[in-house]
Amino acid sequence: MLRDDINKALTEAMKAKNERAVSTLRMINSTLKNADIEARGAGKPPLGDAEVLPLLQKMIKQRQESVELYKKGGRDDLVKQESEEIAIISGYLPKQMSDAEVSAAIDAAIKETGAAGMKDMGKVIGALRGKYAGQMDMAKASAAVKAKLGS
Repeated sequence: MLRDDINKALTEAMKAKNERAVSTLRMINSTLKNADIEARGAGKPPLGDAEVLPLLQKMIKQRQESVELYKKGGRDDLVKQESEEIAIISGYLPKQMSDAEVSAAIDAAIKETGAAGMKDMGKVIGALRGKYAGQMDMAKASAAVKAKLGS
């Protein structure tokens, strides 16, 4: 399970005295615990790997936005820190698909669902989420599906 991998890596990082990895992995654990508490409040079980992946992607997206802001502000030290955190978090995500692979997956999903227009966009996105969760940026995929179905 993904949580076990994160906890093992945290122990190793602590032994190696890798402060950046320790702080990032602790932050991931904290985010997961908060999500578990929220799920428990809603009467749901703790998050599984399928629910953890979107949380990790959200964390990466937040750091990417911070990198952009820090670059504009000339804070190279913080850009480096956020970039290192992105690299650590990314290590727990499945390999991301290339643009060509995403395009091929979208074409296959459109064909598979029989989508004919914009009204079928939800079906296509649902099929992509089911098969490729964590492997593609759904915001970009959504824009590409919209472009393909709109034409």
